[in-house]
Amino acid sequence: MRLATIRTPGGTRAVKLEDGTLVDLGAEDLGAFLDHADWERAAATASGPAYDAERADFAPVVPRPSKVICVGHNYTGHIKEMGRELPAYPTLFPKFADSLIGARDDIVKPPETDALDWEVELAVVIGRPVRRAGEQEAAAAIAGFTVMNDVSVRDWQFRTVEWTQGKIWDSCTPVGPYLVTPDELPGGVRPALTVRTTVDGRVMQQDDTATLLFDPVHLVRYVSTVVRLNPGDLIATGTPAGVGHARDPKVYLTGGESVVTEVEGVGACVNRVVRP
Repeated sequence: MRLATIRTPGGTRAVKLEDGTLVDLGAEDLGAFLDHADWERAAATASGPAYDAERADFAPVVPRPSKVICVGHNYTGHIKEMGRELPAYPTLFPKFADSLIGARDDIVKPPETDALDWEVELAVVIGRPVRRAGEQEAAAAIAGFTVMNDVSVRDWQFRTVEWTQGKIWDSCTPVGPYLVTPDELPGGVRPALTVRTTVDGRVMQQDDTATLLFDPVHLVRYVSTVVRLNPGDLIATGTPAGVGHARDPKVYLTGGESVVTEVEGVGACVNRVVRP
């Protein structure tokens, strides 16, 4: 299944994609929909009002997750380009709901930076409450996957040894357009998918999620040991090599670019970078 949250004149609605049409799931957004224990059955049998998928205005796939946990240094190539050792444990940092935008929304370049960068990521969407998960429980807690562009403000990120202030800028992180359930993807809850970033048609990042150091199931186990995960929570699994900050010379987003971050079989965020 492919599920999403769209904006309508009456507010946001949770929907599923069916035969090229978006069918209303009877909830205000996908986070609220996933909070129902039987959401899979409800999605399979939904027959609510329909919307035009081609004209849909996608909100963040989960507009108000209780938490967004991001993972740094999870592709070998990216770790090496940043000049670091392979980590023994996942490197975690948070984002907040106010950071998220829709998969087709503009990225408004903050005037406080000249070091705006892209990061394509496969993101896990949690589908049931989970704490201190074992292997099977962690796998069962994965509702599906979506696409995130972890847009980073590099000069603020590296002001200190802790990255958060470069990662949580308001309304700068595209996520969506769809949640795709594991049964539709090769590898299921450990999918093997090509991830790619293009900027104005030029390929900047490309790798395979099969090369993640810490796979999605491992990350759900690890994160849920620290904090409970709720339906609709997101775990961004990290970005591959090719970020602008690691290039020589460095390349940053200045305004006017079209940035496409895509995950094979899941979808793409297509965003224009604009100046305020």
